[in-house]
Amino acid sequence: MRRLLITGAGGGLGRAMRKRLASMAETLRLSDIVDLGEAAPNEEIVTCDLGDAEAVHRLVEGCDAILHLGGISVEDKFSKILNANLLGLYNLYEAARAHGKPRILFASSNHTVGFYRQDEHLDVTDPMKPDGLYGVSKCFGEALARMYFEKFEQETAIVRIGSCMEKPTNYRMLSTWMSYDDFTDLIGCVFRAPMLGCPVIWGVSDNNSRWWDNSAASFLGWRPKDNAERFRAELEATVPRPDPDAPIAKYQGGQFTQDPIFSEN
Repeated sequence: MRRLLITGAGGGLGRAMRKRLASMAETLRLSDIVDLGEAAPNEEIVTCDLGDAEAVHRLVEGCDAILHLGGISVEDKFSKILNANLLGLYNLYEAARAHGKPRILFASSNHTVGFYRQDEHLDVTDPMKPDGLYGVSKCFGEALARMYFEKFEQETAIVRIGSCMEKPTNYRMLSTWMSYDDFTDLIGCVFRAPMLGCPVIWGVSDNNSRWWDNSAASFLGWRPKDNAERFRAELEATVPRPDPDAPIAKYQGGQFTQDPIFSEN
């Protein structure tokens, strides 16, 4: 493709994808509200607050595809979540509608279903059970993506990311982990697919103890190769096992189920 937009390029996942996706497009347009450093020869850097509709329209113009990683990624004050995850996402979809409807990969979250127990196995037809305001914002995002598809034929891959990082750091992540390589492969499958629609995809590697059934997205041809099991011995040697009744051992959303509603004061 000619130009791939990556929002949230200054976050942990955005930084990890920046080099890995360099060959996917002639130009990477990288956006965040934080310093992104110097642009590489095939990069464009644009500072943009997703809550600024005019800025988002300029950001999306000329892009062939959008990897939307931007927004608040943890539980926080509602005002912050509102600006970045609700208003910001609406601005992004309106900008996409105005500029040719480039295909979008929307980084949703496992926290849309965080109040399911860890002994429950889910597919994409199971009702949402968000574990906090952050999870609710991702439920909103999934609904918004579906509406724009049904009303305007805006294609979106809704990816419910588990724990995408270099390696799992706790026992819960033996089920939720997605490797950087597997996410990179998924992004390629999403943007190469002849027809996409608006599927919900569980963003998880081929872990032995995963909780989520991805068969509904098999048409994409994505076959994750990594498995968190190779880190089990390291975890068992370095990380104490949590109490079985602790949120991190009981619920799919882990500690997010116990986070408070943060005061605006």
